Amino acid sequence: MYTTNKQKIINDPVYGFITIPDALIFDVIEHPYFQRLRRILQLGLTHYTYPSAQHTRFQHALGAMHLMGLAIGVLRSKGIEISEEEAGGANLAILLHDIGHGPYSHTLELAIVRDLHHEDLSKLFIAELNRQFEGRLDLAYSIFNDTYPKKFLHQLVSSQLDMDRLDYLARDSFFTGVAEGVISYDRIIKMLTVCDDELVVEGKGIYSIEKFLISRRLMYWQVYLHKTVIAADQLLVNLLKRAKFLREKGEILFATPAFDAFLLNNPTRSDFESGSKWLDLFSQLDDFDIFTSIKVWINHPDRILSDLCKKLVNRHLFRVEMQTMPFETGYVDLLRKKTSETYNLAPDEVDYYFTCDKVENKAYNPRHERIMIKGKSNELLDISKASEQLNNVVMPTTLSKYVLCYPKEIR
Repeated sequence: MYTTNKQKIINDPVYGFITIPDALIFDVIEHPYFQRLRRILQLGLTHYTYPSAQHTRFQHALGAMHLMGLAIGVLRSKGIEISEEEAGGANLAILLHDIGHGPYSHTLELAIVRDLHHEDLSKLFIAELNRQFEGRLDLAYSIFNDTYPKKFLHQLVSSQLDMDRLDYLARDSFFTGVAEGVISYDRIIKMLTVCDDELVVEGKGIYSIEKFLISRRLMYWQVYLHKTVIAADQLLVNLLKRAKFLREKGEILFATPAFDAFLLNNPTRSDFESGSKWLDLFSQLDDFDIFTSIKVWINHPDRILSDLCKKLVNRHLFRVEMQTMPFETGYVDLLRKKTSETYNLAPDEVDYYFTCDKVENKAYNPRHERIMIKGKSNELLDISKASEQLNNVVMPTTLSKYVLCYPKEIR
């Protein structure tokens, strides 16, 4: 009888060799739900700005699992009790934390499924995998949902200092080449400990945490909220809205069966929770479904859909203006009018070419979750109070910028 060797080593460009911890994790990785992540870009259309940023959710999930293994090893060395079962559950929880992402990751969040964030879909996927694996993911599901008694295990999966954030900053800075995002993930992990069931950082690790928070803020402005990335994202969102509008009117559009189901319908949370139909359809979607359709839609008779698709495929992106203050109403109205006249658009069609929006950058939110620093006398202080370097007013504050997107032909 043929048997598969499940003791695999994966060569990762960020960390070197990543080891698959056990046979169950290997089987989960091999599952079609997880393999789908190979076909979903981690940073959506960011490669339109940073050409090498074409890494996937699959790579990110494996990297986060690798960091989880390092963190568990460090905590055990400091006397924190973590059983083999708990370690396996934590590894599975972080491995599957992003399994609910749809095509192009955050770019199309709520655009394909309007009622569910990717975290909600991840819960549904983990629950379904647990059913298929006959309850062997019970502990992982409990840790992911923060219902397991040891709360620090959930914090390793989802918190201000989780393995998700450590990996995506390290990985995204590596693949974009943005040096400002480089963090000392290994140093941070070595400084982790647990006090009263809370994940905290030893005092001598405070400078690495400061660098982590600053890097995260800089990565948002330089990568995640870069104006050209916003332009590409907005173009993709707008053309998908147009396609959905046409399909709901009864027009036939080229699409895979799964993609067509979401163009034609608006499944709700209850639809997903009431059965496996919509989850199965969602599991068939990836970036390839979307972009293949877009290439075909270039030749669609609807001039708006055709033009938007042509712009995205050929990277003829919108112009983007960003500033810290809201744009004057008169200026916005003038640009809308010029856009309408240039493209001969009806009032209800202008928004396909014109967007006025606001983006936010928050590196740290102590009111939501805390990063606690353990001092020499074992006292615990929030990083915003313990740090001498960070501005205690600026770091917890949300920084906003106002955005205008419109065609470059408009002057």
